[in-house]
Amino acid sequence: MTQQELVKANDPDLRLSLEAMKRAAYSARKTAIQTDTAIVIVKDEQIIRVSAEELRKENAA
Repeated sequence: MTQQELVKANDPDLRLSLEAMKRAAYSARKTAIQTDTAIVIVKDEQIIRVSAEELRKENAA
């Protein structure tokens, strides 16, 4: 489902799910930095491991 479809969804929970996923991603990144662990994301259909150091650099930018 695209972002545009989520915005137009009839179900209020579905409409708010994108913001909830953004909050969860932020929380996961913050926890990974605090615990010095990596996270795994999917970008352009590729599985990517992002280290805590890389996350720290992203935050500094």
